[in-house]
Order: sequence, then C-alpha cells, then structure tokens
Amino acid sequence: MDENQITKEKSCVFYVSDYHFEMISLPYISKKLEENKKVLILTEENLEDTIETLIEKINLKEEKKNKIMNINWNKDDDNKLKEIKNEIANQKEIEIFIKGKEEYIKNVNKNIKNVVNDYKNIKIIDCYNIEEVDKKMNNIIGNYDKIISTVGEKNI
Repeated sequence: MDENQITKEKSCVFYVSDYHFEMISLPYISKKLEENKKVLILTEENLEDTIETLIEKINLKEEKKNKIMNINWNKDDDNKLKEIKNEIANQKEIEIFIKGKEEYIKNVNKNIKNVVNDYKNIKIIDCYNIEEVDKKMNNIIGNYDKIISTVGEKNI
C-alpha cells in the first residue's frame, strides 16, 4: 500500500453503469449516513437524474430517501473539495466516493491529498467502470484493502 495515501485503508467499487454504481453504493451510503458520517460523491458525470429515478423505485422510508437525495450527486468537484476542508475543520468523519475514469480517479485523489494534509478520518472509495479497466482489474484490486459490492464491504 502507498505510504503516502490519505487513509489507512482504501476501498474500491467496480460498476457497469451509473444505476449499477448507485445500487451497489446505496446500502453502504445509507449505513454511513445512519452513523452520522459525511458522504461525498465526486463524480466525472452528473448522477442526479439516475439517483432520482432509482430512489423513486426502491422501498425506503422517506427520511432515508431524503438523506440520500441531500447528497450532491452532480459533478461539482471544486465545491466538494471546499466541503471536505470544512468537514475537516469540524473534525467530522468523511466517506468519499470517487467515480469516473481511471485518470479522473487519480487526479481527484491527488487533489484531495492536497486538501487534507494528515487528517485521517477520511475514507476514500475509488469507483471504476469495469468496461474501462477490464484487463487491469486484478492489478487495480491489488491497491486496495476492501471492495464494496452488492453484498456489502468485504476484505480483498
């Protein structure tokens, strides 16, 4: 594991579509919101429309649906990096999903590292499109401790 990484443990997600990413991550996100952790989604593409469609179709209490919809699901990296700084100042635990192409994930991780210094209450979850990283998937998995899938978070 990279000794310069932000967190002690890193997780990843592999998805085939925006809906698939949301279906995999929603149970995990819901759990973290219940634990009063801040959840941020840094994404290369806006997800507002797909998450709205999905939330309408799943069986959750309105309160949980509202908490999930209060997350900014759009591409808005500059404001989200500012939000990370604010959460660090408030000593809040933060779960950050980074969803996009491999290069985007690398760049966002670098930007986050510049913002957080040595703050350790952040967990990064890098989210890769299977079609983009298909042949490199085994190499990518080697950089992580855990993987999040439809059955939850598991050690690799």
